[in-house]
Amino acid sequence: MTLIQWFIFIMIIQVIHGLGTWKLYTKAGRQAWEAFVPFYNGVVLMKIINRPAWWIILLFLPVVNIIMFAVVWVETARSFGKNSYVDTFLAVISLGFYNYYLNYVAQVAHVKGRSLKPKSSSGEWTSSILFAIVAATIVHTYFLQPFTIPSSSLEKSLLVGDFLFVSKFHYGARVPMTTIGAPMVHDTLPVINKKSYAFNDNYKERKTSWINKLQLPYLRLPGFEKIERNDIVVFNQPADTLLDMNNFHPDRNYYKPIDKKTNLVKRCVAIAGDTMEVRNGYVYINGKQNILPDRAHLQFSYYIQPRTNRFNPQVMANRYDITDDFGIINKENTYYFSAISDEALDKFENHPNVAGIRPNKAEKGVRDSNIFPHDPRYNWNIDFFGPLYIPKKGATIAINLDVLPLYKRAITEYEGNNLEVKGNQILINGKAESTYTFKQDYYWMMGDNRHNSLDARAWGLVPFDHVVGKPVFIWMSWNSFGKGIKNKIRWERLFTTVKGEGKATSFFIPFLVLLFIYLGYNTWKSRKNA
Repeated sequence: MTLIQWFIFIMIIQVIHGLGTWKLYTKAGRQAWEAFVPFYNGVVLMKIINRPAWWIILLFLPVVNIIMFAVVWVETARSFGKNSYVDTFLAVISLGFYNYYLNYVAQVAHVKGRSLKPKSSSGEWTSSILFAIVAATIVHTYFLQPFTIPSSSLEKSLLVGDFLFVSKFHYGARVPMTTIGAPMVHDTLPVINKKSYAFNDNYKERKTSWINKLQLPYLRLPGFEKIERNDIVVFNQPADTLLDMNNFHPDRNYYKPIDKKTNLVKRCVAIAGDTMEVRNGYVYINGKQNILPDRAHLQFSYYIQPRTNRFNPQVMANRYDITDDFGIINKENTYYFSAISDEALDKFENHPNVAGIRPNKAEKGVRDSNIFPHDPRYNWNIDFFGPLYIPKKGATIAINLDVLPLYKRAITEYEGNNLEVKGNQILINGKAESTYTFKQDYYWMMGDNRHNSLDARAWGLVPFDHVVGKPVFIWMSWNSFGKGIKNKIRWERLFTTVKGEGKATSFFIPFLVLLFIYLGYNTWKSRKNA
């Protein structure tokens, strides 16, 4: 929905609210017209139900407001003496239309200065849980979101099983675009395995479903820093279109809300305005090789030829901290390791049981059809890619039939234009164009595990409106292959920062010390006051 459509929708809601509550306003000593004035009617209603005026803000926060509307409906009923479980149930199940019964049928009187303390322990528990969910949803949406590393694409920097806090405010918190959904849940509800947001099961009709039209336009709060080259970034995968996340369809966008697309974490190797190229697996920015932070470790896949039958790949993997797959691939007893870091490579080559080692890299000029832009005019592959200009907001480029495959999806799906090709002409919104000016910044996201990472080489540019946030802190790290609690938990990674130079420092012990001091002080204070 556009802003105009949302304005009309909100005005209709105000009329519905006014018609259903104006008599209740008068019974509370207010004027009937106050029930119809947008926003002001909310301030007055908070006074009627004896709640703080700042609750109005919560009524306009997407997802949070779903909970708050239910709370306000119940509080309105209770402010007019309707306190039973039946009244509470009817207020919620009727989506607030129970107010019409109170307004026109029921003989009710306003309870002035009513006590806000729940009349039962169950009511107290319910209120506590609801407001805990509201507070957690606000933190989750606008400040910090927990995230788990599911794959080894950033192995050595971030490990499979790392539990992170992702900052929403570094780059600016994105206001949820999906207005109807489950709080603090991304795209799928646990246990029942259903979508956490309303959508039409038939993807062909998904764009016409009225429930999915209740999408807010993209809006991001101001951040205090911009994405820098080599930052690790969490973003919504552009290729996740509900139809098939792994096999990208460049000419179709099967509908899925942007903020409900799968969250991925990769390294931003090129920012808006850069010209990026991959040469033999290494990234070059504006002609110069990209230098990664010292905590980052590039990894490539290799074929290992053992010298003797005593070669044990598991021992080698453990000794050189190789966490990805390996295995024998042919009768010559050659082993394939999908990820060996540059640091481990020298040790591998010098090992007495290794007769030979060769990289598993693609040849320059040999096209891989699975690689962006999925067009026969571009003979690019996973190790030789580009050069490609990364669009910057406000930058204008020349477009023709050769360049179009690189930017078609950005122009159409990410920036909302209609594009047609008629002969040698490119029509954008019905007008023949030879240039295009971009409306937002784009980025190039890749994994350090270069041969085992589903990243931008498969699906292309990442627009800024898909950016979720910046990983800042590892609070837990779980090694599923470890034996016993001592080895299951990676103790040295607990309470460490994601960004920084040198080996990460764990703040777990200082945290425990502060926690015990706090608990001890509270215990002493409670005994003193007893």
